[in-house]
Amino acid sequence: MDSTCYRHNSSSQHEILEVFNREIGLNSPRKSSHRISASEALVKRIDLGGKLIGHEGCVNTIEFNNCGDHLVSGSDDRQVKLWNVENRSLVFSYGSGHADNIFQARIMPFSDDMTIVTSAADGQVRLGQVGEDGHAETKKLGLHHGRVHSLAVEPGSPHIFYSCGEDGLVQHFDLRNNSSTRLFCCSLFSENNHHSSSNSLRLNSIILDPRNPNYFSVGGSDKYVRLYDTRKIPREESLSKQDRPVNTFCPKHLIETHDVSITGMSYSNSSELLVSYSDELIYLFQKNMGLGPDPFSVSKENLEEPQMYSGHRNSLTVKGVSFFGPNSEYVMSGSDCGHIFIWNKKDGKLVRVMEGDRRIVNQVEPHPSIPVLASSGLEKNIKIWAPMSNDTLPLPHDLQEIMESNKRGREDQSRVTLTPDVIMHVLRLHRRQAMAYIERRHNRDDIASDEEDENDAYVLGFAGGDASLEDGNSTDCSIV
Repeated sequence: MDSTCYRHNSSSQHEILEVFNREIGLNSPRKSSHRISASEALVKRIDLGGKLIGHEGCVNTIEFNNCGDHLVSGSDDRQVKLWNVENRSLVFSYGSGHADNIFQARIMPFSDDMTIVTSAADGQVRLGQVGEDGHAETKKLGLHHGRVHSLAVEPGSPHIFYSCGEDGLVQHFDLRNNSSTRLFCCSLFSENNHHSSSNSLRLNSIILDPRNPNYFSVGGSDKYVRLYDTRKIPREESLSKQDRPVNTFCPKHLIETHDVSITGMSYSNSSELLVSYSDELIYLFQKNMGLGPDPFSVSKENLEEPQMYSGHRNSLTVKGVSFFGPNSEYVMSGSDCGHIFIWNKKDGKLVRVMEGDRRIVNQVEPHPSIPVLASSGLEKNIKIWAPMSNDTLPLPHDLQEIMESNKRGREDQSRVTLTPDVIMHVLRLHRRQAMAYIERRHNRDDIASDEEDENDAYVLGFAGGDASLEDGNSTDCSIV
């Protein structure tokens, strides 16, 4: 018998046995549900279940609420939308008040999904408070000098969240008094003095440890994840900019490199740390794999290698990464090739690969309690995925070609050399984008400036040597 068929039959028999044991009372319904949801056979049945259609630009951020019946999204169209997942209908939509593309939208816990915080390319962190009539009042809570890709909400708190931005700043927010506190400015490590106060780190991601919200991690334009303890961050104004991580993480082979950055991170329910690198791979760190506060003081020879997940490509946009399954049994990521990749967390084996976007998948988010996920990318819709298929679905027949193409793209990107003409062209593009941004601040209905930004995004995509954006609709998404 073919070994693949045997594994599929074995997984199916396991599910049948779980249902039988639950029916006769040997297993609790919750325990049985978790075991079935974590089965590989169920993951291999995941297929497209529907689309949420309504945005007029790329969808950069999606998140289920705590119950999983609603999903919030934010887009280049600067609209925030809340969706009913079951019937795929729009609950409400409002203008965020941002002057540029929304990068993050988060529902505050215990707010009946009516309190939503957002961040965007305009550097603002904003609050949206939705009334019973569906009308939203918005206001600015804080400001960064540069794009703000990530917000982190304290688990179970309707008041506390954090932001990080490309200015390297980490801020703490408390909605009870509508205040923001500047905690510190994250800086690059220096071999001489450990930190360089004059060279801040561009931050792309911030996450809180779900088992202990006193700990949070940030990642950005270098290879190190930095772990902080809020109890050890000085709150005095004179000390608020000091950067003092309690631990750092980095794969051993990346320590000597200078051309990688972190775009997305996630914590498992057991505080494992998942990190996605731009034009590199995804790595899973256990707590004992840290380098300590000063990564230069650790010998590389003694470092344990983290679990690795490969096959995708993370280059053109700022992508997230996430766990899947009731006990974080799987790892998920989007890719520049337009596919969603799902790996077995334990051994890094690919379990499911699905076409999620005609161009690029940016975000893949798990449902909080059932084996359902949502994805978004350069297309203007959100896709809902569920175990819809009656049969286990195989990996794509051309998977090897897809993975080889992604690998070549990563290797080619690492060898890209910018000529003086290309450098001057990029500088001109940045100047035009800055002018367009200023015009939008004065007139948000300036359609011409938005179209100019779209053309710039195409060229920036090609500058990386990838033609994946050559046709289709508007691509205002952040191309990095």
